[in-house]
Amino acid sequence: MQFYGAVPSHDLTYSDVFLVPSQSGIRSRLDVSLAPGDGTGATIPVVSANMNSVTGPRLAAALARRGGLGVLPQDMHLQELDAAIRWVKAQSTRFDTPFVFGPADTVALALRQVPPVAGQGLVINDEHGSYLGCIDAARLATALSDARLGDLLHGRLTSLDADDIEGPRRAFDLMTAAELDFAPVLHHGAIVGTLSRKSALRSTLYQPALDAQGRLSVAAAIGINGDVAAKARALASAGVDVLVLDTAHGHQEGMLRALKIVADLDLGIPIVAGNVVTADAVADLVGAGATIVKVGVGPGAMCTTRMMTAVGRPQFSAVLETAAAARELGAHVWADGGVRYPRDVALALAAGAASVMIGSWFAGTIEAPGTLATDAAGALYKESWGMASTKAVRERFDRLDPYELARKTLFAEGISSSKIYLDPLRPSLEDLLDMITSGVRSSFTYAGATSVAEFHTRSLVGIQSAAGYEEGKALPVSW
Repeated sequence: MQFYGAVPSHDLTYSDVFLVPSQSGIRSRLDVSLAPGDGTGATIPVVSANMNSVTGPRLAAALARRGGLGVLPQDMHLQELDAAIRWVKAQSTRFDTPFVFGPADTVALALRQVPPVAGQGLVINDEHGSYLGCIDAARLATALSDARLGDLLHGRLTSLDADDIEGPRRAFDLMTAAELDFAPVLHHGAIVGTLSRKSALRSTLYQPALDAQGRLSVAAAIGINGDVAAKARALASAGVDVLVLDTAHGHQEGMLRALKIVADLDLGIPIVAGNVVTADAVADLVGAGATIVKVGVGPGAMCTTRMMTAVGRPQFSAVLETAAAARELGAHVWADGGVRYPRDVALALAAGAASVMIGSWFAGTIEAPGTLATDAAGALYKESWGMASTKAVRERFDRLDPYELARKTLFAEGISSSKIYLDPLRPSLEDLLDMITSGVRSSFTYAGATSVAEFHTRSLVGIQSAAGYEEGKALPVSW
């Protein structure tokens, strides 16, 4: 990356900079590769944050199916993490994971998980797990809230046979011919997944992130305290593909000790460590065994670290310095936090990040953990919270005695509850991935780069005023 003009003497956020177009011979945004090349096997440079309100098993599976990587949070108990990893591994790489309900479940219960929008649906199984039928989610909009889902099954929704689907293009053509927006996929009468016409189309454009056995990839986070070796071994045995050692202040002796312990286990998987914001910290973490360093202190939407402690660093400059340091050591960085638009993802990659970690932006999606709620105006939202907040601290240390829990909670910081609204036009994680990756692919074409590595090299970055940033935004109303 080069600066267009003078090299700045102060630190920069994503809002402070922009990409300058360069001569390019790339004809289509689909001619570029977004694979991060960081050893994780991901095919797009998108990682979901290890936050309780962001990454659960369903989101991790959906993200891996499109080539990204979900990081399950360390606040899950070890048995839950083990089960979540194995659940992700059991999901189809070809078809969407169904939302499954019983015939006695109500419409109100279903609407807490699935909004009444096109392209979504509900699978109804009996108490033995046998398939009874499927309901298009749009039907929930006109059904009584206390109606039983079984009563809405008036003849089976047209289904697809897995044996007839030779590939994603074939699935799209079948659904188009049958005028289907959503359909269950059956194999010998048993449900194996669902498809929307849009998800079939996406499968022709994205390549899933898979492990050596052809299963969906997933990462998991652990802390730096306790029996780190036992946790790491357990997660590796469960099949985790990437291990993330996570703490708010990554440049500390406790992290270096934990890293060395895990690295000495020689588990054969990438080790991520963070969070840090300096080249010195990168050198220390990589020296202790990290292959990827997580960068960012304070840029997240749910984070109050900078206002509480004055500690942190503007994210663009933090990524720029740490990525250069990691590159010299044969390591990589993930830019963690601070992205609000696809442009920010592109700028993080231009600064040298291999992948970009996204938190709150994903919290308001159908696949995110938590349940859907409706505000006074009828808009759908999910709750999100910071990982140092009182809510998160209570969940993390729920097995402590009341006195120790009270001591931990006393010094909590961060936002404990925030409404993250579902975008009516992009309610799904996959809708957001479409928007992000299309923007980033276009950024690559403007730079004349066909890969993430070329984008690092060819990006030309300028500095702008606050007025320049505002100029780039679309007008919400006519003038």
